[in-house]
Amino acid sequence: MKYKLIIICLISTICFAQKTTVYTIGDSTMANKKDPDRNPEHGWAQVLQPFFKDNIVVENKAVNGRSTKSFINEKRWDSIYKKLKKGDYVFIEFGHNDEKIEDSTRYTNPHTSYRYNLIKFVKESREKGAIPILLTSIARRNFNEKGVLVPTHGEYPLETRLVAQEYKVPFIDLEYLTELLEQSYGPEKSKQLHLHFKAGENAYYDKDKADDTHLSLLGATKIAQIVVDQIKTIQDSSLEKLKTGIK
Repeated sequence: MKYKLIIICLISTICFAQKTTVYTIGDSTMANKKDPDRNPEHGWAQVLQPFFKDNIVVENKAVNGRSTKSFINEKRWDSIYKKLKKGDYVFIEFGHNDEKIEDSTRYTNPHTSYRYNLIKFVKESREKGAIPILLTSIARRNFNEKGVLVPTHGEYPLETRLVAQEYKVPFIDLEYLTELLEQSYGPEKSKQLHLHFKAGENAYYDKDKADDTHLSLLGATKIAQIVVDQIKTIQDSSLEKLKTGIK
């Protein structure tokens, strides 16, 4: 009986050790939403876990309204850094709130503070033996009267691309890929990817809702699928463990 217990403990330890954590850091486009059974809004990282086998554990640490600056200043990054272990992954997607120039607690200059905050996430992840993955911000549904999808993120995606290139970080150009998604649905049907409801149409909203930034369950799931599909295509040996964990 004693030996059986030892064997069970060893097996449990091995199984636990094989778990790989994927930390996702960013803003409301990724974050878990309250009351998910009723709330039509979902972050794409909120629906990421079902795409992976049990050996990959998604820890969604994205928070509504955060920029790289506020995420660091509120010690949210510190709390993740302390837990990071060798072989973990960190998905990094910011920008929406870094753009808010009238808010000193969140705004970052894309070419200085934003850039160096991304570099901080990359370097400190690597210090702990974790693998960072940089993602550009998802596109907003912002069609003009001619049906052209107009970009809204300024220089922030460019800086993400440059940091990924300079520091040889696995990279997913989510802005470009979600532009393609929005365009494939078109100006009207793309509302399904976001939060468009007339008053009383959805029990969660008592007034008209027209939100072209945040995601419906459909939009969140489509973007999570894009992210997983991109992981499969990236030629980087550091992602092999993540790739083998995809269902």
